[in-house]
Amino acid sequence: MRSATEVSSRDAEAPASPAAILQLGMAFWGSKALLTAVELGLFTELARHGPMPASELVARLGLHGRGASDFLDALVALGMLRRDAEGRYTNTPETALYLDRASPDYIGGLLEMANSRLYPFWGRLTEALRSGRPQNEARDDGPDPFAAIYADPTTLEVFLRAMSGVSLPNARAIAAAFPWQDVRSFADIGCAQGALVVEVARIHPHLEGCGFDLPPVQPVFERYVAEAGLSSRIRFAPGDFLSGPLPEAEVLIMGHILHDWGMKEKRMLMRKAYQALPPGGALIVYDAMIDDARRENAFGLLMSLNMLIETPDGFDYTVAECIGWAREAGFGEVSARPLQGPHSMIVARK
Repeated sequence: MRSATEVSSRDAEAPASPAAILQLGMAFWGSKALLTAVELGLFTELARHGPMPASELVARLGLHGRGASDFLDALVALGMLRRDAEGRYTNTPETALYLDRASPDYIGGLLEMANSRLYPFWGRLTEALRSGRPQNEARDDGPDPFAAIYADPTTLEVFLRAMSGVSLPNARAIAAAFPWQDVRSFADIGCAQGALVVEVARIHPHLEGCGFDLPPVQPVFERYVAEAGLSSRIRFAPGDFLSGPLPEAEVLIMGHILHDWGMKEKRMLMRKAYQALPPGGALIVYDAMIDDARRENAFGLLMSLNMLIETPDGFDYTVAECIGWAREAGFGEVSARPLQGPHSMIVARK
């Protein structure tokens, strides 16, 4: 039997392998396969009609046929589909829950936006790093993409649905993690479609909720709330958090808001939240906050690069930085805790 020293020495002599480099370098192949499956509605078809052979899926999805089996089997190998002994394809439990457009837990809106907008923009990452300028529709002094999104009702609804996809898992985690029994009212700043407000209010029936966003969001928000049967307890407050005051409530929530902006706006929003809250009130901030050592949360760091591509000054931040901004704004007790996946939240008390 070899000693631990001998084993360690042997492992140290093992030749370096390029496998991890190649896997990461070509990871866009698998990503694009999944994004294309979402775009085609593959998971929705399987949820609606049950197990299908490749030939039936080709017909239903309007595919040519060449490459279809490779496409489907690649999704099997990636863990996104299952194939039975008869060669029929089915969803996995996860894709059935999260990628069926008819599911209330659908997160595909985010992936739809990633496919149609972010995928081509990330092809310009080198240019973004060299210039420090956004690489989206605003490239070369073009129009502000967010102004264009909010000006078109159809585009806006797609965008807001995408925001719901990224918000739902965190909404459930926040609904469980915060002591909601001690408060009666809350407001989500930059509420989008209203996924977080609806989820928290649904789980805690004593709460009165408010969604705060730009006026064009109101019909989308109110329709979403009505479909959830919560119109009697949830209202919409139109406004611009950059130019006006925030709504008053015992708890204010900012999710995926601070990372859109530069340091000046981040600190200003923290101050506005402090001013809007009553004594004893709380601010919840959640994002894919980067770990303080900046070594582990790859998603948070990549999200910050996405802000480079999408915004003039936005960037993601560490938990410690967020706590520092909250204390600078006047908050006393500030604590942090992890949410789902790469996300964390801080709770700052006035």
